[in-house]
Amino acid sequence: MKRRSSLGFLALLLKAPDTLAAPTQPSQASIVAVRVWPAQEYTRVTLESDKPLAAKHFLVDSPHRLVIDVEGLELSPGLKELIGKVKPDDPYIAGVRVGQNTPTVVRIVLDLRQPVAPQIFTLAPVAAYKHRLVFDLYPKFAADPLVALAGEREKAPAAPPPSPARQAEAAASAVNDALGELIQKIERPPTPTAAPARPASAPVPPPVAAASKPSPAPAAEPKIDRLIIIALDPGHGGEDPGAVGPSGLREKDVVLSVAHKLRERLQANPNIRVLMTRDADFFVPLHERVRKARRVQADLFVSIHADAFLTPQARGASVFVLSDGAATSAAARWMANKENAADMVGGVNVGAATQDANVLRALLDMSTTAQIKDSLKLGSEVLGQIGKVGRLHKARVEQAGFAVLKAPDIPSILVETAFISNPEEERKLRDPDYQDQLVDALASGIAKYFGKNPPLVRRRSSTL
Repeated sequence: MKRRSSLGFLALLLKAPDTLAAPTQPSQASIVAVRVWPAQEYTRVTLESDKPLAAKHFLVDSPHRLVIDVEGLELSPGLKELIGKVKPDDPYIAGVRVGQNTPTVVRIVLDLRQPVAPQIFTLAPVAAYKHRLVFDLYPKFAADPLVALAGEREKAPAAPPPSPARQAEAAASAVNDALGELIQKIERPPTPTAAPARPASAPVPPPVAAASKPSPAPAAEPKIDRLIIIALDPGHGGEDPGAVGPSGLREKDVVLSVAHKLRERLQANPNIRVLMTRDADFFVPLHERVRKARRVQADLFVSIHADAFLTPQARGASVFVLSDGAATSAAARWMANKENAADMVGGVNVGAATQDANVLRALLDMSTTAQIKDSLKLGSEVLGQIGKVGRLHKARVEQAGFAVLKAPDIPSILVETAFISNPEEERKLRDPDYQDQLVDALASGIAKYFGKNPPLVRRRSSTL
């Protein structure tokens, strides 16, 4: 009897795996989508599923590989699509292999082009997304924005060229006019170059006599040998499309195009360098955008967006700056809350960003009245120029607690170029000619601000 019960218990043990495994099948997750966002800064891989996923990972050398074991998952055609999602020019991923490691674990092997410092985390459902498992592949040795800016003029890719209708006007645009005056104030043209032009006129004595008095003036004028650094911040990016227009135009694409064109326009001036918080389609957390601008000691921070509202009737451009208290209107407060939620949609690694978020909160406390005043001056100049291009939603600069504007030492504005949710304004935003007009307005507003508020003299690296 005892032997019979022992055999029965043994049979139960042998059958237990099948009995326990059966109920797990329905509870396994299904892949909804796989996405890969390659960029020089980092590459992101996203697995979106109908249920939460858990994963373990480890790195392997010689050659470099990242191995990820995803639990509660079976190999599926949707997951196999990941292999074809990797682009040949991905800076970090050379190839992908996917296989069923155990009945409930799928192993993903990423063949790497360089050593990485991976961040792997999960995101709860938000907006249109379900559960997300995210692999962020950062370089083992992160690039310094200051060093990257030093070689910007040599390495920056050419921006989309202006439309033919605008090419002739570009040379005589407001940027060249207003910035031309600024250049003369910041760095006077050398007097020897002007001297050869004068001998062409016959009277030699008058210039000599005249030069005897003015000559001390140019010699006495201090030459400000420093660059103006402007941080351009195209909103959203990567997993976060921003607002989407009625015909499907995405905010992240429009503002990136405008920012590329504005960078080219500004950097035509040898006294200006431009840092872009993102120069491709990838997600950058709000605190990281601020950190980049502060790292390069930017003189200005301009965040570019395209607005959206619940109804398609809303229209017009707006300019916002940080508020040291309550928002100036309910609409400004609503807009700030919406833009501040970008991290949730874009997918910020909460664990890694907690310390940075604390720093960001501290920055708000450090924000000075002077910084906000300078931001209001900049915002007024830009708003005045944009009003010449199209309709304004509000005729004055609005204020609210935008997280991306919290650099305490940099005049910062957020420009909502138009309502992409309005069909007419969406068509304008898609038009290259209208984008060129926006670039003219933004650049002219920036130039006029500097014309009235010359940047302070401060030492910078000679390599910049």
